[in-house]
Amino acid sequence: MSADTLIEKHAEPRRDRLKLVDARLETAQPPSEARKPEEATPGSEQSAARPPAGRKPVKRMALILVAGTVLAAGGWFGLDWWRNGRFIVSTDDAYVGAEMATISTKLAANVATVSVTRNQEVKAGDPLVGLDDGDQRIALESAQAKSATAAATLSRIDAQTEAARASLLQAQAQATSAEAAVTRSLADFERANSLAAKSYGSQATLDAATAARDQAAAALASAQAGVAQAKANIEVLQAQRIEAARQADELKVAEEKAARDLSFTRITAPIDGLVANTNVQLGDLVSAGKRLMSIVPLDQVYVDANFKETQVGPLKIGDKATITVDALPGQVFQGTVSGIAGGTGSVFSLLPADNATGNFTKIVQRVPVRIALAPEAIARHTLRPGMSVVVSIDPRPQAH
Repeated sequence: MSADTLIEKHAEPRRDRLKLVDARLETAQPPSEARKPEEATPGSEQSAARPPAGRKPVKRMALILVAGTVLAAGGWFGLDWWRNGRFIVSTDDAYVGAEMATISTKLAANVATVSVTRNQEVKAGDPLVGLDDGDQRIALESAQAKSATAAATLSRIDAQTEAARASLLQAQAQATSAEAAVTRSLADFERANSLAAKSYGSQATLDAATAARDQAAAALASAQAGVAQAKANIEVLQAQRIEAARQADELKVAEEKAARDLSFTRITAPIDGLVANTNVQLGDLVSAGKRLMSIVPLDQVYVDANFKETQVGPLKIGDKATITVDALPGQVFQGTVSGIAGGTGSVFSLLPADNATGNFTKIVQRVPVRIALAPEAIARHTLRPGMSVVVSIDPRPQAH
């Protein structure tokens, strides 16, 4: 005998007993009560499935209100787009920029001091880096000593020139005296000669007058030679002074250069801003021209927006721009178009595209547009170079 047969055999008495119990219950209850469960079941199910009488209108009204709100909002946005949105040109290919100052060295030396750290705010003139200045100080002292020697030489030549001028005045006075003596001796000679011719004077008197005349003439010649010598000495001294002055000027330039080289050992901030991209450590041996750090002028930031060539047609300098920054959600900045590039970005690239050869695929080019930020936007000091922004411009005249 199989298992199914055994199960069926044992289940039959059980089913018979259940049928007997049900029959007894039906005979014990009135007919109306016996039918109540059967009649109540469908009615109760329908009443449970049927919603309350007032719920359908409320639901319909809610759907109508929601649909009306959506349609109204869509209509408002559509009208705003038709009146304003379709004229606005925008791009998200835009970034914050700044004319950063690169700090580099002009001398090769060891770093003696580093006065700033990364992200530190500095003012123009604040010390940044100090280099070892030993060699520069020695060079400056040597140049100063040579310059002082040249100045002393000039002073000596000037003194000698003054003495030569005094000698010239003395020689000129002696020459004047000699000229007077010559005049007197000539008069004496003429008188003695006239008397001797008339036999009124002696030959000795004439000889003495002749000697005095010759002596006075010789003295005059000597005095005139002294004047010429004094003038020559002055000319020589003047030539020496010109040469000494030229050497003094050269040494002065060398002194100024040495002082300038010494000043290069103290590197200061050229502008106000934020220290960034530092690349210097205490004790480093830096070479001339090495880049040490950058100064970011947070009060001189701007925006460069790369608009498609199909968008820049209506743009012009002076158009108002609205700027939103990815890093500052909810904040809106205002600006003005300050410049439009003279060509697309590809024209000024390192390797411009050559479309004259090979297959050609037309690509929409982009034109850089410079946006000057409003003073109140710059004053916040929240914009950093390199931040991504979205720029929107309304080129219509009435928008300005």
